Amino acid sequence: MLPYAAYLRVYEPLAAFSPQDQKIWAAYAESRDRPRRAGALGVEHGEAVRRILGVPPAPAPEQESRNAYLRRVEDVLYICPWQSRLRSWLSFATFRGSTPVKLAHRFVPQPIAEQTADDFDRYKRAGTSLRTHIRSSTWHVPTSWFAPFDSTERWLVLGGEPAEGAEQPAQAVAAPARTMLYVTSMAQSRRRVAKALGVIRRHAPDTTAYTEFEDIGRWLEEFHPHSLVELDYGGLVHLMDDKTLEADQSVAELAAALTGLDNGQEELAFAMYQRVVLRWRSIQGLQSAN
Repeated sequence: MLPYAAYLRVYEPLAAFSPQDQKIWAAYAESRDRPRRAGALGVEHGEAVRRILGVPPAPAPEQESRNAYLRRVEDVLYICPWQSRLRSWLSFATFRGSTPVKLAHRFVPQPIAEQTADDFDRYKRAGTSLRTHIRSSTWHVPTSWFAPFDSTERWLVLGGEPAEGAEQPAQAVAAPARTMLYVTSMAQSRRRVAKALGVIRRHAPDTTAYTEFEDIGRWLEEFHPHSLVELDYGGLVHLMDDKTLEADQSVAELAAALTGLDNGQEELAFAMYQRVVLRWRSIQGLQSAN
């Protein structure tokens, strides 16, 4: 897990979990020892750094995390499990599949890499779900991640205070001093993604964008219909100054691009889409900066 990452999370209502897990998560919510939201990203990152920098390195935790992000809306508790072990396995599998063997072994010695892969294979053979409640993206926010949200659902905090004109969503909880969040209901997110897919299907069906939006739509369909969906800019807020964060209207610009495309306003659609793409391309370019 890198510090400069954004996160797309799904919080399922407590009732969506098995009776045994309901008891575990209900007790967890009352615990005084669990990581609080304000420091949770730091805890996650710290655990990952200690594993990777250890001797020998550990690509994945030995046990699954029992931590979660929590939200409460009225009397309903919503749970987003960290699933650190599963997410690490999936990331490591992607790393091994995209990195030359000799180079990969310079990061993780071959015996450890093979043991990690074997552990993951046993997990998969047991028939356990590979569904994760959290998706992460380093150095940028994928364009398709903006589709589930509306611009009015933005929650921006700069220096410990909400930006002027911002209203805290009902689902918001204690957050780090510098934060950019969007939160919406699962029903709204599915409807918006389906609408976006319809526009792209009519006008640009053979594009990478269609595949990416379709993937997000399928992922959202895997969860309880009364869940919450959250886009968290995470550590990316530290790559953007206050003025840049306040001016970031990626959700609104993507919506305008899709509307323009569907209404035959191709110049408007192109301009709005390019604003989103170029904004995040410039931030992603910092990955190669000295």
